[in-house]
Amino acid sequence: MTLLVASDLDRTLIYSSAALALGMPDARAPRLLCVETYEGKPLSYMTETAAGLLDALGRAAVFVPTTTRTREQYRRVRLPGPTPEYAICANGGELLVRGEPDRDWRRRVERTLAAECAGLDEVRTHLERAADPGWLLKAPRAAEDLFVYLVVDRPLLPAAWVDELTAWADARGWSVSVQGRKVYAVPRPLTKGAAVTEVARRTGAAEVLGAGDSLLDADLLMAADRGWRPGHGELADTGWTAPHVTALATRGVLAGEEILTAFNKATA
Repeated sequence: MTLLVASDLDRTLIYSSAALALGMPDARAPRLLCVETYEGKPLSYMTETAAGLLDALGRAAVFVPTTTRTREQYRRVRLPGPTPEYAICANGGELLVRGEPDRDWRRRVERTLAAECAGLDEVRTHLERAADPGWLLKAPRAAEDLFVYLVVDRPLLPAAWVDELTAWADARGWSVSVQGRKVYAVPRPLTKGAAVTEVARRTGAAEVLGAGDSLLDADLLMAADRGWRPGHGELADTGWTAPHVTALATRGVLAGEEILTAFNKATA
């Protein structure tokens, strides 16, 4: 029986130093493994225990990293264990097979977006005009020519602005998600769940497990037979749940360890 495990990365399995949420004394803190560097500096971590669990998982199941990151951003990450045969980037817009983009999948995605959503340029132009320099840290950027994101000073970001953007985007077939310092505008049909379903079809998976923390992970969790979400993130903040999804209380990097423990128990 083929078991497929599709998991979000940032704030689900790997964590920046700001997201670790280590609430214990330093002497009791878990040992950390750096799994990503950027411009020569450490950027993302998991616990050493989680690293061992991921290595074991990669040998027992089809593990599919499933991320909103671009291909370039994903390739900075050095996960423990066997190199995954499949990886999903750009929120489902890019399917990597043994490290190379699947062109047929990308063409399918582009056809769907062209038929169902407003164009990328229209959304990016709106964000450029609507964003306030008082809280905007980095101008709107297009990711893989599929969706748009901007970096903000989160404490200064008005909730009303996000609500207005959400309503504007919704009328054009796009969704809005706020994750940390980033505001994402993503075409609604561009989903991790659709890409996971495709990988499950190709591998003949009998069961799919999933994990994620953000609203962009909701469809991933709904595409899974069983899922887990940590005690932090947009899904936890909004109280999102589903009958087959376990809502963990654990927050921060230790939630990643707990999720990987659950994945490994499912392979036993």
